[in-house]
Amino acid sequence: MATPRKVIITCAVTGSVHTPSMSPHLPITPDEIATASIEAAEAGASIIHLHARDPKDGRPTPSAEVFMQFLPRIKQSTEAVINITTGGSLGMSMEDRLAAPLRARPELCSLNMGSMNFGIYKVAEKIKEWRFDWEQAYVEKTRDVIVSNTFAQIERFIRELGHGHGTRFECECYDISHLYTLAEFVDQKLLEPPFFIQTIFGILGGIGPDPEDLMHARRTCDRLFGRENYQWSILAAGRHQMRLGTIGAAMGSNVRVGLEDSIYLGPGRLAQSNAEQVQKIRTIVETLDMAVATPAEARAMLALKGGDQVGF
Repeated sequence: MATPRKVIITCAVTGSVHTPSMSPHLPITPDEIATASIEAAEAGASIIHLHARDPKDGRPTPSAEVFMQFLPRIKQSTEAVINITTGGSLGMSMEDRLAAPLRARPELCSLNMGSMNFGIYKVAEKIKEWRFDWEQAYVEKTRDVIVSNTFAQIERFIRELGHGHGTRFECECYDISHLYTLAEFVDQKLLEPPFFIQTIFGILGGIGPDPEDLMHARRTCDRLFGRENYQWSILAAGRHQMRLGTIGAAMGSNVRVGLEDSIYLGPGRLAQSNAEQVQKIRTIVETLDMAVATPAEARAMLALKGGDQVGF
């Protein structure tokens, strides 16, 4: 009997895109982030991707001290791989973006593979009342701000975290050009396989959410890296999350869900929790006769250093 293919489910529990006024279910405090992460792991996520927020008003924060209020609790309560952002949020400096990863020395960090427009400003037109005074300006400024990930910045992340602490990367590619940037760092031998390539669809400023875009990304990955050298994952924003995740899983991808990427479970229906999204994609994966990877299996697939080698 054939062994079913293992699919890694990543859950991005809070992020820095959505604001508290967009959903009452968005985790904000360290306790909420820890609880959401543990529930997502129990539902089947083998990787938990994490940002931090100021517990007073929910704005994104780079504070290593805030991260350390939830990282140990998640590690103590689950076997999940903990993945810390290096993208941070709009306006954060390199020192901000490196603060928590350098302190925590995690097994895995996200790594954006290019600068881009990242437009969420249209959301502001739909919100009539804002819970906190920072939110509206934060959302609207995405019309005129570039998310910066230069070649020098990317190399710094690789050298300080990867070479310095054995951290591996979820290489976030929002467009085909980002795959070519990743290939450049591979050619320089700064990164080694297996690569964890997160192709991202549906962000205004990046590649679109059409299935043809997904297939083009897959073909490009195969051509640049060789299918045997990478683990492919699908992240689709907003209403595209489950549809493209399903198509990707059927094509051989891993999948990422979570309230960072979409606050919905279905059309017009807010997700009540991250675990709800994980359970939905898990059901889809298993219905397609595949199996959800355990944290141990995900570590082996991605050649991670192990949870005993982190700094928390």
